[in-house]
Amino acid sequence: MKFDENGLLPAIAQDADTGEVLMLAYMNKEALEKTLSTGQAWFYSRSRQELWHKGATSGNYLNVKKVLIDCDEDTVLLLVDATGPVCHTGNRSCFFRKLDSGFEISIEDSPQG
Repeated sequence: MKFDENGLLPAIAQDADTGEVLMLAYMNKEALEKTLSTGQAWFYSRSRQELWHKGATSGNYLNVKKVLIDCDEDTVLLLVDATGPVCHTGNRSCFFRKLDSGFEISIEDSPQG
């Protein structure tokens, strides 16, 4: 796997049955190893700078059915069975808001800004 300069790689969680994209998070090597060894999704929280077991506090676990890597080996796709809402807002997926032409984007909003 090709981790970025911070030792992370994007991880997309997708419903194994429906194909719905549920969330995007990041994994470090330890999170990927724990995911593979436990069968549940683990991520690395960039804001808290710590390992994060998805569902440990909410009970909404991501049970991993399959892990796929992309052609460049710098992104993983987790095919999962979610035991409840995936988003911290209570929505099934983190992707529930539509971006349209009325949405304002500024340089200050960009992490590279």
